[in-house]
Amino acid sequence: MFDGTNTYEYADMRKGYHPDWNSYIFNYKRGEVKSFLISSARFWCDQFHIDGLRVDAVSSMLRLDYSREAGEWEPNEFGGNGNIEAIAFIKDLNETLYRDFPYIQTIAEEASDWPGISKPTFMDGLGFGMKWMMGWMHDTLDYFKLDPLFRSMQQDKFSFSMMYFYDESFMLPLSHDEVVHGKSPMIYKMPGDDWQKFANLRLMFTYMFMHPGAKLLFMGNEFAATKEWNYTTELQWDLLKIESHAGMRKTVQALNEIYKNNPALYELQFDPKGFEWVEINKREEAVIAFKRKGLKPENDVLVIMNMTPVPRHQFPIHVAGKKGWKEIFNSDAKKYGGAGDLTNTSIILHPQDEKGEWSQVLLNLPALSAIVLA
Repeated sequence: MFDGTNTYEYADMRKGYHPDWNSYIFNYKRGEVKSFLISSARFWCDQFHIDGLRVDAVSSMLRLDYSREAGEWEPNEFGGNGNIEAIAFIKDLNETLYRDFPYIQTIAEEASDWPGISKPTFMDGLGFGMKWMMGWMHDTLDYFKLDPLFRSMQQDKFSFSMMYFYDESFMLPLSHDEVVHGKSPMIYKMPGDDWQKFANLRLMFTYMFMHPGAKLLFMGNEFAATKEWNYTTELQWDLLKIESHAGMRKTVQALNEIYKNNPALYELQFDPKGFEWVEINKREEAVIAFKRKGLKPENDVLVIMNMTPVPRHQFPIHVAGKKGWKEIFNSDAKKYGGAGDLTNTSIILHPQDEKGEWSQVLLNLPALSAIVLA
């Protein structure tokens, strides 16, 4: 309403007003508005050299019927519910940014089944580099909030993410949205006493870093902030004086190093060849194992997670491929705040077939922990 008329927003409030957030919606049809928005995005990349842009609430941009009942929206000229002008704008935005800044990422916060969010525009996609994997976030938090006693009954929720992972190029988001508005900080989402809360959180972060997809960890999560995020104050840096919080920071630091230094964790992360379930039938024990695979078999990484507070001694895992494994990470290590009493200093492979393609390894699995073998 810059001059008393609808300048930047649609004049028709069926398209121009957002009922959820009490805000106007940009008129994506107007060249001036598109120019303003794309110029703004370019400015951040050009002048501030940012690594990427996350676009909020993409679902509400794409759909004319978003949060609207019948009669509160008008179909497009083809009779559908897509906002054709917004779709064209998003494609133009992504094409422009990737043309001028090919090394950035544009990331869509979009939680519906709209196809091709992260597909290139020449493949009839919207052109985003990645899409937030909101389903993974909800299922993961629901699973880890459970008392470990009940996790064996919810394993399908845990493994469901890989059923649709390759539909898009996904980013795993533990974002600001999960630690505001009474949702509680990440550490207090975890069940059990203080020791178990920290063990559970280290286990969940290890799962996140080892799961295919890019990672998004909101500030404060890396040292287990005990308060919800508040934009008016600084983070709780004083918590790093406490051993358990300092251990959490070291855990995330180590996971970043592993992620960076093991090609199997990123080379084929959006390719079905890059992931393999190794053990998903030990429901009663709630032990889950999977392999991350790269371009070279010798770079494979094996991840084993013990989802209960019961330590497992010499637990059998059957795995194909490599002739030798070594433990490169244990979320229960003392330096991370764990007990540090169960490790795998020497892993012996027991051949299970004549060709030696399958082997059994016997592993010590600490309570509520994950180990990573390379």
